[in-house]
Amino acid sequence: MQAWKDYQAQHKDRFLEELLELLRIPSVSARSENKEDMVRCAEKVKQRLLEAGAESVEIMPTAGHPAVYGYKMVDPSKPTVLVYGHYDVQPPDPLELWESPPFEPVIKDGKIYARGSCDDKGQFYMHIKALEMMTRTNSLPVNVKFLIEGEEEIGSKHLGDFVRANKEKLKADVILISDTAMISLETPSLDVGVRGLVYIEVDVTGPNRDLHSGVYGGAVANPATILCQMIASLHDENNHITIPNFYDDVAVATPEERTEMAKAPYDENEYKKDLGVGELWGEKGFTTNERTGIRPTLEVNGIWGGYTGEGAKTVLPSKASAKISCRLVPNQKSAKMTKLLIDHLHKIAPPYVKVDARDHHGGDPYMTPVDSTEYKAASKAIEATFGKTPIPVRGGGSIPITALFEAELGCKTVFLGFGLDSDNLHSPNEKFNIDNFYKGIETIPYFHKFYEEMKK
Repeated sequence: MQAWKDYQAQHKDRFLEELLELLRIPSVSARSENKEDMVRCAEKVKQRLLEAGAESVEIMPTAGHPAVYGYKMVDPSKPTVLVYGHYDVQPPDPLELWESPPFEPVIKDGKIYARGSCDDKGQFYMHIKALEMMTRTNSLPVNVKFLIEGEEEIGSKHLGDFVRANKEKLKADVILISDTAMISLETPSLDVGVRGLVYIEVDVTGPNRDLHSGVYGGAVANPATILCQMIASLHDENNHITIPNFYDDVAVATPEERTEMAKAPYDENEYKKDLGVGELWGEKGFTTNERTGIRPTLEVNGIWGGYTGEGAKTVLPSKASAKISCRLVPNQKSAKMTKLLIDHLHKIAPPYVKVDARDHHGGDPYMTPVDSTEYKAASKAIEATFGKTPIPVRGGGSIPITALFEAELGCKTVFLGFGLDSDNLHSPNEKFNIDNFYKGIETIPYFHKFYEEMKK
């Protein structure tokens, strides 16, 4: 609608400055020292929702960081869209790899560099500005609710209880999430699903203290060596995961789905060049896009033990540790797969070490049917602003709460993401294209419009 375009053109500089203000708040949910920043960020989100036209907004406590809930009701007979996002961000470490301070946003080459710029402050803020655009032009076609939480980056571990306790508040017809990516502005795409997650930490302990590696080396097992051997055994020569029964529940993609995925443009040389690697690695028999979308994975996210300070210290460490995650595909359940992984680590541990493995967090995979009203409305919205039909793709990341939303609220989730895979999510120098930010604000109202029309 022309009114939307005119309003955005008039206020786009302010939209951007407001986002930069939000990005300056170091809302790192994983760190206790940022607890006050989390509250400050929640308060800022509440303020912006009220300014955008929400009729009621409240900061609601959870057992962890607070969630922001707000709504704008136009007509009880109209459909209700629940917008979900998160205001917490990943820790910025390692700081020395950032080209500019992570919480001092910098605009360079049309991109915003800051922690949270794409994941997820920039993306959920598109919805707040889209709400403002529709309320100010008297053109909001549906009821809109917002749930912006503060624990997504640590597994949304308290959100399940929050959702169950507030079903009536959160009651909706569809859940709309912008926390995913598209191929590019030239080749728009829509995620039809996200993978699930298992995340554990494991300690391998040997002797009861650190030992002199000359006096005891060769006589006592080194926990760091044993841990590395255990981890290395989790993949075979074809990069297939070796844990018994790991693939039992995997929903195998159909040839038709693999054909659709292959339509996405992909340049392997550019992919390698962007990552600075000479060759790619992955499960034999699958393409890169398939490995990151339709297949489960197991990765080491961190490993440590012994002396890691400056200079030399010849020590045989008493303990070595690692953080390990698995990405899951449809039909795999996080709780079951967590137990499978932990049990396997205990089973393969040799008798000269002790293993302690524990669950951090996880979530089940989620799929949006491409023949659903929700997906069709999102596809039409993309067509309206991009002039192209989006390619359906499967996202490699995880949004732990999506499966629970459907189980508890009984409605589908649709992913309307405007990030890019190259936006350095969870890495130094995270960025978000300003054009993508504006395109999201332009597109979101069309989703509401088409969804309301399809639900009549």
